[in-house]
Amino acid sequence: MNADELVYRRVLPAPRELVWRCLTEPAELACFWGPSGMVTPPDGIVVELHPGGRFETLMIGEQGSHRMVATFTEIVPPERIAWVEPATGMHTTSTLEDLGDGTTAVVIHQRNVPETMRAPEARAGFLTSLDKLEQHLAHLAQGDRS
Repeated sequence: MNADELVYRRVLPAPRELVWRCLTEPAELACFWGPSGMVTPPDGIVVELHPGGRFETLMIGEQGSHRMVATFTEIVPPERIAWVEPATGMHTTSTLEDLGDGTTAVVIHQRNVPETMRAPEARAGFLTSLDKLEQHLAHLAQGDRS
């Protein structure tokens, strides 16, 4: 792995199809996208789910807002999704592995990560976004049981 690459791995308490839905549908993305302390309103999300399609999110927090603009490069439902951010050249690939027990392993591999996003604070912020996804999935799973 190069110095400008990051890999995050998390086992999530949900079936792969549900994790895929959360990663690809604006209403679901709005529930967890962005680090702790930021919100991403549904009307600030664009998902054109095909190679060459747009992927945009507008995260809003007390310190201001940040718009992520990307182009999907690969869509393989429900196992892999990838995009590139033209402004930075950062490439993100998320792989979802069905572990066979109702859980899903998610591996997020980022290449050409800008130096500011490799800082410990930025990496910690990214992990809070995964925490929010995990909490959202747990909430959805509870709703499925009732």
